[in-house]
Amino acid sequence: QVQLVESGGGLVQPGGSLRLSCAASGSIFSIYTMGWYRQAPGKQRELVATISSGDSTNYADSVKGRFTISRDNAKKTAYLQMLLLKPGDTAVYYCNFDQNGYRYWGQGTQVTVSS
Repeated sequence: QVQLVESGGGLVQPGGSLRLSCAASGSIFSIYTMGWYRQAPGKQRELVATISSGDSTNYADSVKGRFTISRDNAKKTAYLQMLLLKPGDTAVYYCNFDQNGYRYWGQGTQVTVSS
């Protein structure tokens, strides 16, 4: 089992920035992918960004150039730096951990972009 604890959400004005963190613990091996997904009210959960053990990254088109995903393997933590936030980025952001085909989710953290 893997447990995920997210932090860093909140309320920010358009154009502002936030940094999300996701700390993993439990039965963790060396090869795993971490990622962030988000779900806005009335919409399906969607991919935001992922990062593999080899630091290969993947981003949704809507966040390219504004969001950066990174990881600290020693701390088993993934980060999502979000810049130039827009009202359309408002959603609950979920951390995802994928190891050997087993997927785990965090509890979600609310990000609200509003003036």
